[in-house]
Amino acid sequence: MKDSLAAFLGLAAYAVLSTHDVIVKGLGATFSPIQIVFFSALMGFPIITFYLIGDPTQRRLRPVHPWWVVLRSISGTTSAICAFYAFAVLPLSEAYSFIFATPLLITLFAVPLLGERIRLRRGLAILVGLVGVLIVLRPGVSAINSGHIAALCAAFCAALNAVIVRKISNDEHVVVMVLYPMITNLLVTAFALPFVYVDVKLVDLSLFGLTSLLVLCGMTLMVSAYSRGSAIVVAPMQYSQMIWGSLFGVILFGEWPVWQTYLGVAIIVGSGIYILKREATQDVSRTTPVLSTKTRMGHAVALRVSSLLRLRQDGEAARKDRPE
Repeated sequence: MKDSLAAFLGLAAYAVLSTHDVIVKGLGATFSPIQIVFFSALMGFPIITFYLIGDPTQRRLRPVHPWWVVLRSISGTTSAICAFYAFAVLPLSEAYSFIFATPLLITLFAVPLLGERIRLRRGLAILVGLVGVLIVLRPGVSAINSGHIAALCAAFCAALNAVIVRKISNDEHVVVMVLYPMITNLLVTAFALPFVYVDVKLVDLSLFGLTSLLVLCGMTLMVSAYSRGSAIVVAPMQYSQMIWGSLFGVILFGEWPVWQTYLGVAIIVGSGIYILKREATQDVSRTTPVLSTKTRMGHAVALRVSSLLRLRQDGEAARKDRPE
């Protein structure tokens, strides 16, 4: 029963995040992804503050692993900008196909960064998934455009970001893990903003605010899902975004994906689910890098489900230790 509720909450979370992506796609027709990331991050600061004031611990904001934190912050900003650009210029279903390849890249990055060992079956699953990516790209048949390159870059940076989080999260305070990427988002995009700035009307400003609110709602639902069910139940719910992406694309943007996109996505999803199940099997994976990645690329607000879960756990522990 708990797993069923967790799966439902996961589905709801990804429906909300898909709505976020639709708004980003609509804004992308007018604004640069740099400007969208800037306003989304700026309006996300109240969200960050809301969660961080619930932190019961008092620790320094100086990172234990400064260079890893810097690399994670830069990769997160790059991933957000590239993902927003891909949402703007590609059909949503096609952009999602590259998002779904992120677990494959996480598994690869886990080898040098986490010391993970990839055995034959997971190695074959990665190769099959990459074949699915090639089917979506169709090199030599259709032109590979800047949107495809941006989507691949977003997936690459998101995977690197996720593995770095897995590597340093036990040593770094939650506030460091959340605050530094958010500051990086703002500083990088603020520096570039004068070169791409377009006047923002009130209706557009409200849409920027709505994207941040949707991230808050989506992350809250995901925290509830992971609090109630196992990662192997909740994580595959991300693939429901293909349904939402296809529906929104057809209804709102008149995007009809070619059949090769669906075939490639089916292969990518199948390999991703297989990797998740293999990691959940005892003695197959020491670090379970994909199962431990409890969030999704493609938003500028630097909230991670794993960080929010830690804040919740720290708060519960502090309440238990508090004298009556």
